[in-house]
Amino acid sequence: MIHRNYGYDTRSRDGLLCVYLYGEIDHHSAVALREELDELLWRERPRRLVLNLARIDFMDSAGLGLLMGRYRLVRELGGVMALTAPNPRVLKILRLSGMERFFEIEDVPKGEKI
Repeated sequence: MIHRNYGYDTRSRDGLLCVYLYGEIDHHSAVALREELDELLWRERPRRLVLNLARIDFMDSAGLGLLMGRYRLVRELGGVMALTAPNPRVLKILRLSGMERFFEIEDVPKGEKI
């Protein structure tokens, strides 16, 4: 039996695609999640993609690679991408890797600054 340690919900309207991720984004989940998100992006072709990270429990370098790959694909499709609501642990990873240079990071936890 294969255990999925991630999931997501989506909402789409007027060129805006919001993806609410949850669980873990690691080397085990990143490949499958990439395939699923890419299929969704090609189908929806959003002008703006927002990835909500509020319910991400863990993210490693594979998660950073997943984010950068979706950033490139969204730009290729003519859109922009933002991240929202990272918890303090995920925010630290995003900061250390310099991700705020590539996309907006919104709804930062209280007391945290970008």
